[in-house]
Amino acid sequence: MCTITLEYNQNSALARRKLAALLATGLFIPREVKPDQPTPEEVEQHRQLRDAALEHSRKSMSHVIARYL
Repeated sequence: MCTITLEYNQNSALARRKLAALLATGLFIPREVKPDQPTPEEVEQHRQLRDAALEHSRKSMSHVIARYL
């Protein structure tokens, strides 16, 4: 099974008819589109990446900051 995403002009009668015909074949099943929610693993990876970037920034800018203190 795979997912196919279609974007179309909902104001177009022709587009609506074509979509209805496509769904009427029974080969495709419409699904509700849900906004993607990050998984706990993705959230943790993002935190680790953010923390690593901040740490690198602190180290690389420390000599510049020390000059002005």
